[in-house]
Amino acid sequence: MIKGRLWRWRWALLLAALLVAGLAFAFWPTATPVDTAKVTSGPMSVGITDDGVTRAHDLYVVSAPVTGYLSRLELEVGDPISRGTEITRMSGRPSTPLDPRSQQELRAALAAARSSEGGIGASLAQARRDLARARELARRGFLPRAQLEAAQTRVSTGQAALAQARAEIARIQAQGAAATGAAASSPVAVRAPASGSVLSVINESAGVIPEGTPIISIGDPRQIEVVVDLLSREAVRVKPGDRVEITQWGGDVPLAGHVVRIEPFGRLKVSALGIEEQRVNVIIAFDQSAMAQAARLGHGYQLDATIILWARPDAVRVPIGALFRGADGGWRTFVVEGGRTRERSLTIGHINDEFGEVLKGISPDETVILNPSSTLKPGARVKAR
Repeated sequence: MIKGRLWRWRWALLLAALLVAGLAFAFWPTATPVDTAKVTSGPMSVGITDDGVTRAHDLYVVSAPVTGYLSRLELEVGDPISRGTEITRMSGRPSTPLDPRSQQELRAALAAARSSEGGIGASLAQARRDLARARELARRGFLPRAQLEAAQTRVSTGQAALAQARAEIARIQAQGAAATGAAASSPVAVRAPASGSVLSVINESAGVIPEGTPIISIGDPRQIEVVVDLLSREAVRVKPGDRVEITQWGGDVPLAGHVVRIEPFGRLKVSALGIEEQRVNVIIAFDQSAMAQAARLGHGYQLDATIILWARPDAVRVPIGALFRGADGGWRTFVVEGGRTRERSLTIGHINDEFGEVLKGISPDETVILNPSSTLKPGARVKAR
């Protein structure tokens, strides 16, 4: 009888079972897909990264020693140069050529000066003859002493006037010779103060330049150092001897270096966003192991320098994406255990751009959830994407 009833209601029971199975499947809790990562043990470091520029350790800028005419430089950038080598020559500034009217005036003045010289010379000759007669008369006692002295004075005055006239002629002749446009003095040699290579040619063409004008810069490309301008509040954390990793210099392998000194003078610099910042130069030298690669760099090359402030070879590292702050302000992370989440309290030491140093709370090889959502709760079922 029961079998008959079941048989009669078999389709209804089948539909009811399918409905219950569908509802159970729909409301059955599913695992949330999450991104996961492993806690690892390995090297970790914390540093300050900023742009840097290379420069020659000893840079010499050769300037014009005098005001004058600079001869054209034959040196090219990159040419080797030795100490004492003549770089170029400087001569006196060429005079301005005279126009035809000024030349005629100069010739007329020269003719007048020569005519004046002739007249003065004739007067001096007559004064000398008068003096000879006066001396003869004075010797015989027929001429007062005052007249003899007057004759001597006329000769001295004539000699002085003749010398002045000749000086005027020489001045006019010199003015005429200088008016041709040629240099008026012997050249002065400009020599290299040190050995090295030509880094830049600042003034190559010939021309008149004032004293102190830069002409050329010289340096040794084998002796290169790096200058990094750090914010003053970051520079105080750096000390001489700190290890430096140099990247983005053009090669595939980072170059090793160390901090040589921190300049004690800060300067104001406006950033690209218009923010005023106090910057301090940090000088970095390449290690001996990096000198072969660093030789490919020159003066003024750009690179990135990371100054290592702390490093540990076997730190327990957790990705920073797995860290979040708890209600008490401490560090937390979600650990995956048996397919479910477990919230774990951590003690974090140093933090860099990739990892946080775990001092307590988690062990290597444990799985943590990266970038957990705000809806994720402890005990939730999860699966790795």
